[in-house]
Amino acid sequence: MMIKTGRLYYNYTSSSPHEAEILELRPGADNTTQVLLDNTIFYPDGGGQPADHGTINGVRLFDVQEKNGEILHLVSSVDAAKLKPGNAELILDSRRRRNLTQLHSGQHILSAAILRTIGAGTVSMHLGDETCTIDVSAPEISDEMLTGLEEIVADAIEENHRVIVHLCPPEDLSSFPLRKVPPKGEEVIRVVEIEGCDLIACCGTHVSSTAEIGMFRILGAEKYKGMTRISFLAGRRLLRDSRLLRNNAGIISRAISVPLGETGKGVLEFIEKAAQTEKRLKELENSIIHTKAAALIGKATDSTMVTEMYPDADINEVLSIGKIAQKHTQAVLVLASEKDLKFIALCSDKGFDLRPLIKDSFEAQGGRGGGSASFFQGSFGTKEAMETFLREIKKLHQGL
Repeated sequence: MMIKTGRLYYNYTSSSPHEAEILELRPGADNTTQVLLDNTIFYPDGGGQPADHGTINGVRLFDVQEKNGEILHLVSSVDAAKLKPGNAELILDSRRRRNLTQLHSGQHILSAAILRTIGAGTVSMHLGDETCTIDVSAPEISDEMLTGLEEIVADAIEENHRVIVHLCPPEDLSSFPLRKVPPKGEEVIRVVEIEGCDLIACCGTHVSSTAEIGMFRILGAEKYKGMTRISFLAGRRLLRDSRLLRNNAGIISRAISVPLGETGKGVLEFIEKAAQTEKRLKELENSIIHTKAAALIGKATDSTMVTEMYPDADINEVLSIGKIAQKHTQAVLVLASEKDLKFIALCSDKGFDLRPLIKDSFEAQGGRGGGSASFFQGSFGTKEAMETFLREIKKLHQGL
């Protein structure tokens, strides 16, 4: 039997307790329990607006859904053990609700402004916990146009237009010049009017006057499936975002010693200087690698094998040194990074196989790795093991 729940959420915005009755508890998916009430102050997810949050007898409510005419309040199955049919105290997360209404009403003004200004309709809307977006049927909107639209919304907020809800019937739907064709098959169409700004059928929650939106900002726009996706924020959430950005800008301002209003220019100059420094550093590193390679080549002039331990170079630098030196000598080169406890062995003499030279000593010291006749690489657990390995293969090579 379907349970009809009284819908009080449109007119209830307080965080004060509200009395209701739990009519039924049903098992849901993913360790959830569905709570059905005789009346509810919690808005169910729909129309691009997420569900309200709050508590039922102190149990956290994390979602509200409408399915087949029923309103299902979702709680975790563990917490549901604290609930039973009968009297219940509902408490709405009023701050979340207030911000959602600010976002939704601000979005209506923005969408209407876009339609009036460039003739592009809003195809979809999403009010998320992190991002809020609309998809607009325009392939591109310039930054200048976005700024102009933002100013239009700001004007509407400052002018404090009334927000009026019409129910059709009893009112005549045909008397409203709606921005968008309303859904079909509904017994009652709920029309939200923002006086002088917008008229559209909408089932979401809204402020009672535009001044309640407080603040509204367009954060940016990007191309999306042949349309433009615009992101925005409003109300208290925008205040938090602005505070975070200003705090971060302050950190950057102090770090690079520029005024707060010049952090963008300062960061670009800092990046340019860092790129120049990195380029110069690469040149110096390359020079050092060639110098070390030349030293190896010199040692190989009087020897058929050279071993070398580099205390500060990582294995990538050691490999670069070895590859340069290998082009100028046929000696066996066994080069190690003390820092990484890794080594490489190279030999350009096609008649020589490194593996018999390395294998026994390598395994005896617990080395891990492998390779081919001309290239071998490996690692050790301790510096002592690597030093012992280098000594042993030097002795072995002398005996060959």
